[in-house]
Amino acid sequence: MTETNNRKLLQGNQATALGALAAGCRFFAGYPITPSTEIAETMALELPKVGGRFIQMEDEIASISAIIGASVAGAKSMTATSGPGFSLMQEGLGYAYMAEVPCVTVNVMRGGPSTGLPTKVAQADVMQAKWGTHGDYFPIVLCPSSVKDCFDITVKAFNLAEKYRNPVIVLSDEVIGHMREIVVLPDPSTLQLIERKKPNVPPEWYKHFQITADFTSPMASFGQGYRFHLTGLTHDERGFPTSNSETIAAKLDKLKLKIERHVDDIVECRQYQCEDANIVLFAYGSVARAARQAVIESRKKRLRVGLFQPVTLWPFPEEQLRRMTQKAKLVIVAELNQGQMIGDVRRVCKDKIRVIGLNRYDGELITPEQILNLIKEDH
Repeated sequence: MTETNNRKLLQGNQATALGALAAGCRFFAGYPITPSTEIAETMALELPKVGGRFIQMEDEIASISAIIGASVAGAKSMTATSGPGFSLMQEGLGYAYMAEVPCVTVNVMRGGPSTGLPTKVAQADVMQAKWGTHGDYFPIVLCPSSVKDCFDITVKAFNLAEKYRNPVIVLSDEVIGHMREIVVLPDPSTLQLIERKKPNVPPEWYKHFQITADFTSPMASFGQGYRFHLTGLTHDERGFPTSNSETIAAKLDKLKLKIERHVDDIVECRQYQCEDANIVLFAYGSVARAARQAVIESRKKRLRVGLFQPVTLWPFPEEQLRRMTQKAKLVIVAELNQGQMIGDVRRVCKDKIRVIGLNRYDGELITPEQILNLIKEDH
């Protein structure tokens, strides 16, 4: 890292780590894996300086388990990985959803399946982030498209995790993780940070999974005098396994409603030149950068092209997409996969708007020229 007058030349993965530190992360457990390793390296250097703890685990199963334990003990915690490691974490993530444990998992995406393309870019884990573990659960998944985003969105991930007692996934990718940009990071003292709600009742009254008006329970930490039971089994408000059908339904509704009732607070989108666009590009992550340039070049040719960029991939930003495509006749979904989000875009646009995909999955980026060529073909 180099610094001149508050300006830093940072790699995306470094910015992710610095964002976590600024958000109050004080525990990191992980296993090095390309292309996310620089996050672990930066956390190993910086966490001890602020009284935090870094531990390299034997694998990703242990890593997700360790950050769950640290969070239950009261620490803001994070891990970072890529595709194969993310696959290993799925059972642990399922436990965190059921036990309502706030934590952040960063997946710097690469090509797959299996070992795939360790040093090449892809966006092939989008559906895994939503459906990777079994059962009914409701993930929050955020996607950066710049080095500054890596910082800001990691801070947001911690805030949402703490606010809703939910795991949050940050889907970066190899290009965003390894690119370098000059950024001006905010003074940590100016950041608005959210801390988990703490109980305000005597220990004997405390219910760790109490169903509240906003469906997010206050959370005591181990060692604070509050007794509670943690399990991956479906449980009652005190955490004990149950076979009562009403209690089971209430628990699963709680997992759903604490997200669905707060979609407007959770979802973030960006739009560029969509107000009058009859062609809308749907792109996220590194592809959004190429799509924005394609919009600029199209506008020079007097083509009414706009960009819709979801920062929140899940919950899917359907209301925002519906508003931004009101005047559109065509939506082009540009992704570094074989077509993972196009189905949801078609669901929102229905039969009123033609939706086509522009997909690349050879480890290379979609370029502005490829997008422009597809627009020309359509015209």
